[in-house]
Amino acid sequence: MRTLCSSTLIGEFFVIGFAGLVAMKEPDLSMSTVWTVSGIAMALCLLLCGLVTRPGGVALGWALQVALIASGFVVPMMFVLGVIFAALWWASVHYGRKIDEAKARFAAEAASGASTADAA
Repeated sequence: MRTLCSSTLIGEFFVIGFAGLVAMKEPDLSMSTVWTVSGIAMALCLLLCGLVTRPGGVALGWALQVALIASGFVVPMMFVLGVIFAALWWASVHYGRKIDEAKARFAAEAASGASTADAA
């Protein structure tokens, strides 16, 4: 799960950076506000790469997805990109857990096979 979720978060890191560049053109927003918000979100993406397998990591990832969708109120294209990344996040968590379960099952089978071979 970690690899899939981290890949999604790294993609979001770049999208948030590009959205910050687009948001700078808004006359109502100061450059410092845009880059403070974008910088915090980008740092959170990188931080979550390491926390995704810890308790609460997936929930924080969902909170980031909601924030990414909500950023569409500033940059309208982020509504679309936010929904796309939320779907990618769901797929990363869902299929990542299935892969982890399959790996654990395979490792258990290999370990029981090795102990049976040692006994013979």
